[in-house]
Amino acid sequence: MSGHSKWSTIKRKKEKTDNARAKVFTKIGREIAIAVREGGPDPSANSKLKEVIAKAKANNVPNDNIDRIIKKASGEGNSAHYEEIVYEGYGPSGIAVIVETLTDNRNRTAGEMRHYFDKNKGNMGQSGCVSFLFTRYGEIVIEAEDMNEDKLMEDALEAGAVDFINDEDVFIIRTEPNDLGGVRDDLSAKGYKFVSAEVEYVPSTTVKLTDEEDLKMMGRLLEMMEDNDDVQGVWHNLENTDDLP
Repeated sequence: MSGHSKWSTIKRKKEKTDNARAKVFTKIGREIAIAVREGGPDPSANSKLKEVIAKAKANNVPNDNIDRIIKKASGEGNSAHYEEIVYEGYGPSGIAVIVETLTDNRNRTAGEMRHYFDKNKGNMGQSGCVSFLFTRYGEIVIEAEDMNEDKLMEDALEAGAVDFINDEDVFIIRTEPNDLGGVRDDLSAKGYKFVSAEVEYVPSTTVKLTDEEDLKMMGRLLEMMEDNDDVQGVWHNLENTDDLP
């Protein structure tokens, strides 16, 4: 789907401050800790940990940080317990929003998510209220500059990709969620570098906002959610992400 907001979201994140960068490290640290507790500290025997480490490196998390988090999570005395909770709702003018969180206090996080929706002309709904509008795919994003599109497409499809999208500045390689790691590893072995490689919620249809107030509220809603340490990812079906303030 040309116009999918993934690349715009990445560009917005790249333009953020060092403080926001530190928040990214915190969020990924939680994912690493959960992966270690669920499957152990060895990425060769723990596919989820291997996925999160790849994500951490794509986000420039230093290797020392990754190793320290793994050691801490596999040791004793760390009593923090995080659970994965997905919230769904509507932004301004009915924009569908999905929020993935890792929290050690579900009451706090639910209250904060509801507050964000309410403050920005939206409302939080029940589980399943908007997820039917999205499909989960693995998405590998590669910068298009100096890239041979035909060769990349051929390599991606041979590796098991289900779709290949030219989205202006980047190429988006889409996989089944469970195939993301294998396709990423195959392309990495061939020398490709990634902007990101994660499982995403891809909207089946998108909605364009034209009202300036709605765009302002939507931008603020996304910013508030992305700044929350409990939030791991936010997806929506806004078409014109580039128009956000």
